[in-house]
Amino acid sequence: MIVHPNPTWLTVLTTLRGSIAKRIALRSVLITVLASLIVLIERAYPTTFARISATPFTLLGLSLSIFMSFRNNACYARWWEGRQMWGKIIIEIRSFVRESIVISDNRLREELVLGLCGFAHALNARLRDEDEGKAAEKWIPENSRGIVGHNVSDGILRRIGAICSNLAENNLISEWRYVTLEQRLVGLSEAQANCERIKNTPLPFPYTLLLHRTTLIFCILLPFVMAEPLGWLAPVFTTIVSYTFFGLDTIGDELEDPFGFDENDLPVDAMVRSIERDILEAMGQVELPPVLEPVDRVLS
Repeated sequence: MIVHPNPTWLTVLTTLRGSIAKRIALRSVLITVLASLIVLIERAYPTTFARISATPFTLLGLSLSIFMSFRNNACYARWWEGRQMWGKIIIEIRSFVRESIVISDNRLREELVLGLCGFAHALNARLRDEDEGKAAEKWIPENSRGIVGHNVSDGILRRIGAICSNLAENNLISEWRYVTLEQRLVGLSEAQANCERIKNTPLPFPYTLLLHRTTLIFCILLPFVMAEPLGWLAPVFTTIVSYTFFGLDTIGDELEDPFGFDENDLPVDAMVRSIERDILEAMGQVELPPVLEPVDRVLS
């Protein structure tokens, strides 16, 4: 995620970090070159494009803008829901750690809450198509690593739930306290399922395909209608329009999967580190891992 505290107008105009300009530069340059060639043809043969009307392009541009707005709103909703789910994960883990104080066996309590740290690391790896077991192995006992299953984050929650159930059956915690702890695990499981839904259910492909094609066709045909009335200003305005449409299209692609490594994706690593610090501090540790800071304006 890009972090720009109080950016100045000059920073907004000149910064490339977090901008989609680098990803669409080649397409925009090609459209500019095409527009320049069309202007050259129009100058050599003035009547070539005189009969082309701007009306169809106005209607197409308006329709394209509305459709692009719909898709970008849907992609942003996915990004924002992903942030809400990770916020819920932080809340549920903090609540579980606080409510687990009732467990008198300090070793067992530490094992449970450190397991939640392993859950956060495993879920982060799962959403990024990385090795869940390797991400969580530091936080779960060695004798439990083989029983968490292929879905490591869910396996950790099952194991913690089973231990809490045994504590309630042996009257080491009250039934009410067990229900409270189980509600926290249910909340974590719900947040995980929602994150997996976002990750595994992209926007319908026909929407994306239609938008990509229509945007490209519109930007290619636009210079033909702008060459005659604007002359050498046509490449300038064509570049601005193509930058806008290609940029909005690319922003939607980035926000559609908010858990990846793009500069505008969610800072999941930083949130996992926050969970890790809270848990270790609750366990009485003084030396905590450092807070993740933005690197070149990017918070991962």
